[in-house]
Amino acid sequence: MPLELLAPKYLVWMANGLLMTAGVAVLAIVLSTLAGFGLALARDAAHSGWRQLARGYTLVFRNTPLLIQLFFWYFAAPNLLPENAMLWLNTPHRLGLAGFTLGWPSFEFLAGTFGLTLYATAFVAEDIRSGIRGVPRGQYEAAAASGLTRWQMQRHVILPQALRHALAPLFGQYMNIVKNSSLTMGIGLAELSYTSRQVEAASFLTFQAFGIATLGYIGLIAVLDVLARHVQRRVALPVGN
Repeated sequence: MPLELLAPKYLVWMANGLLMTAGVAVLAIVLSTLAGFGLALARDAAHSGWRQLARGYTLVFRNTPLLIQLFFWYFAAPNLLPENAMLWLNTPHRLGLAGFTLGWPSFEFLAGTFGLTLYATAFVAEDIRSGIRGVPRGQYEAAAASGLTRWQMQRHVILPQALRHALAPLFGQYMNIVKNSSLTMGIGLAELSYTSRQVEAASFLTFQAFGIATLGYIGLIAVLDVLARHVQRRVALPVGN
């Protein structure tokens, strides 16, 4: 007996869910990478206060379940904000960017992206920190002998090399971000896992709905894998480094 195909409207639902997953994942990847650099530097800062603060952040976010964190940011954190702030966040806005008009995202999208970013930052920072520690000691000494300040040393000498060392584990974390984005359905975000359940409930075509969702995730991971291989070839360290 041939498998029944999903109706076009259900395919549109799935496509919208895939785009939502991609949007959340891309934003979380970019933001967690930027924040991860800052956290990695704070972990090895000269001031003990920064080191302890960064260590505490890492312990909290690495050792609590992501779903619980998402529940906190969606259900509990809004109670700490002024009523006017929540009203503003939930009111539709229009954002003008480079000639394009963008709609204001839902609170589910904001909370999901924020929670996923904070969680991923703790892991991304550790990979960047490992990359920093992989830079040969002679590079530090050469940079110091050149009269560079600590910030100039990190920016121009250490971090570029550390990023090369950390590329493989970083892309592994980016793939985890894509997969972990499925947990945002717990706060009502209509991403790929959420829409696949909607399609299954409406059509009773379980295999088709979840099969397409699986292919969607595989496709996103495959894109990251291809990008990782391309970037690693472009910035490959010379032999001996």
